[in-house]
Amino acid sequence: MQSASIRILSGDIGGTKTRLAVIAVAGARLHLEREHTYASRDYAVFEELLDEFLQGSDTPARAAFGIAGPVQGRVAQTTNLPWRIDANALQTRFGFDRCALLNDLEATATGLPALGKEDLLTLHAGTPSASGNAAVIAAGTGLGEAGLFWDGQRHHPFATEGGHASFSPSDDMEIALLKHMQQRHEHVSWERIVSGPGLINLHGFLCLHRGVALPGWLQHEMQQGDAAAAIAEAALNERDDLCVEALDWFVRLYGAEAGNLALKVMSRGGLYLGGGIAPKILPCLQNGRFLERFFSKGRMRPLLEAMPVKVILNDRAALYGPALHVSRT
Repeated sequence: MQSASIRILSGDIGGTKTRLAVIAVAGARLHLEREHTYASRDYAVFEELLDEFLQGSDTPARAAFGIAGPVQGRVAQTTNLPWRIDANALQTRFGFDRCALLNDLEATATGLPALGKEDLLTLHAGTPSASGNAAVIAAGTGLGEAGLFWDGQRHHPFATEGGHASFSPSDDMEIALLKHMQQRHEHVSWERIVSGPGLINLHGFLCLHRGVALPGWLQHEMQQGDAAAAIAEAALNERDDLCVEALDWFVRLYGAEAGNLALKVMSRGGLYLGGGIAPKILPCLQNGRFLERFFSKGRMRPLLEAMPVKVILNDRAALYGPALHVSRT
């Protein structure tokens, strides 16, 4: 007997874009009814955006939102936006029977069971019998990190703010980068280095360190659109040596922090790369440099080599997670 489906309003709220969707959930099966993406900074408050999405349609009885920022109780303050989101206020204003808030990486972790094999790319298989805790790390506008506690039967996702932990350099070049960043920021976190803005920071430092001027065509592309995307595209197409160096460095540092997270969570069940950047730079993730820094933890190398490492190719995991979460409550 098939379980009846529940219509749920699900949201993935990020510093750059916000995606909203109506999803029908029946057990572990999800059907996307409609979806829309908004530029987050075009709206002063989240309620304006949500009101626009719901106009002219039936409001689902349940809602849940993954938010790029810490969730405290039923309230969240976005890290890279001036939005304060209150689940009780949303429930009252829009008439939801239930409304839940999750950290965005907790949401992605919760959405993993909805993904198929085609939604994941294996960077490293690990041991065939790998099981236990797992972890998710996602570079995008910021750097998100989450864990999944394994109780012996199922995973229980939990949020962290590990991306805001202090950046730790491992060689002279990275020490120079840290000193450079300390002139600009009181606290230099991993998010300042491993994120879209982080790639821009790496490239800017290399320009100064190498004494190389920014090419006119690259400066134009960075000013006209997404500066980090312009650097990454120039690197992937090998149009500029400094962009190639910056992206290579970014990937190695991404691997280093992913290894840090894997050790702290003891993610024997696997490490997942989420976020918008990883699927766009797959050739760089597959060339071995990410994994070399991921494994490079001295005596802990064998432990890390036993862990599966996978890239999440389906960015809807962050939408599936909130829907699955609120369907079970």
